[in-house]
Amino acid sequence: MPIDWIWGLVGGVMIGTAAAVLLLGTGRIMGASGIVGGLIDGTGQDRSTTFAFLIGLIGMPALMTLGGWAADTHATSLPWLLIIGGVCVGIGTRFANGCTSGHGVCGMSRLSVRGFVATLAYIGAGAATVTLARVGLGL
Repeated sequence: MPIDWIWGLVGGVMIGTAAAVLLLGTGRIMGASGIVGGLIDGTGQDRSTTFAFLIGLIGMPALMTLGGWAADTHATSLPWLLIIGGVCVGIGTRFANGCTSGHGVCGMSRLSVRGFVATLAYIGAGAATVTLARVGLGL
């Protein structure tokens, strides 16, 4: 019996721990899109924290892959589809003023109504997109 679900659990615990450490250590709420966006557009307040976050964001999956522990995501074998999806997520995070880590992890844990509404919106949009892609387009 495959236990790929365990990696989702491990990843969730790591994200939650990172959010708690960032909040307790710096008083900042973890939102990956805000941290990365602040680095790109120059509005980031603390570059050392931003770079440390990015090193962890990129480095840990790289270590997992090199160690042979990468989970099969079953996402797609079409690179163009991943690129379009990434662009859409980036645009959506700017419209929503946050991403899954900002709204879903940190916002919901603080019982933010905005966090709950945003999370419901992007989970619903994701479910609709997957349904359309698989049923309507056959991808």
